[in-house]
Amino acid sequence: MAHLTQATLATGAALAAGAVLLVVAAPAAPAAADGPTPVPVEATLTKAGTSFLTAAAVNIDQPVQVAAATGEYLYWSFPAVAGQTSSITATVDLADPAVRSGDSTWHIDVFDGLRRRQACTAGTQAPVALTTDRSVQAGCVLRQVRSWAEPWSGDPLPGTYFVRIAVTDLAEQDLGLPVQVRLQVSAEISDDGGPQGGRLRAPLDPTREQGSVLTEVAVAEDQAAADRSGEVSSWWERATDWLPELSSRWVWTACGGIIAAVGGVVGFGLTRRPRRRGPASRG
Repeated sequence: MAHLTQATLATGAALAAGAVLLVVAAPAAPAAADGPTPVPVEATLTKAGTSFLTAAAVNIDQPVQVAAATGEYLYWSFPAVAGQTSSITATVDLADPAVRSGDSTWHIDVFDGLRRRQACTAGTQAPVALTTDRSVQAGCVLRQVRSWAEPWSGDPLPGTYFVRIAVTDLAEQDLGLPVQVRLQVSAEISDDGGPQGGRLRAPLDPTREQGSVLTEVAVAEDQAAADRSGEVSSWWERATDWLPELSSRWVWTACGGIIAAVGGVVGFGLTRRPRRRGPASRG
């Protein structure tokens, strides 16, 4: 029995020593990175809108690359917060110079949520591409977005902003030629220089509610109401067909006639002389 116990202890000691060797020989687990978590790169946006309502939404620093045709209006929208200074750069890769007929002028415009055109403090807004150029670059740096402003000032306020890129001057033969448009929207955030105590009630975001589809019952009710309104209006038109169309000219004419009549009566009363009676005839 003692011999069996010593053998068991020897086996346990050997297993423990092997476990220690495995722990020492195992590679250490990589330590967690102390630096900030890398921000995932957003996918490239490959579409653009053709109006304010269909503008493609793009995030800050998200790359945009769109294939389009010369002459199209391209729209994008991006968000802006108070204290943000946005910079927009656009590069247009033109068609082969051998197939182009002349120079072209490209234009970049930025609008706020109320579709008011915003001024650019830097950048080339309307670059001219020569016939030999293969690309043209346009840019716009907006003013700092404020958290509060007077209604008449037109200062940029928080909300949605729109970018429009289009060609404004080119030969008619070049319409429809393929182009590649690359867009980049970057932003810098700093202290807002708005007045103390001022605030914006709500961001200037456009209304995107497109309405709802009417049911057959609603359409029938609207049609019946329109028919009744048409019957009433047609009856009134027939009844008042002989009357002239009333306007301010008729009102002034009537007032002038009344004033003239009153003036005539008053003038007649002031200028009329009483008739003198002759001596009574003697009988």
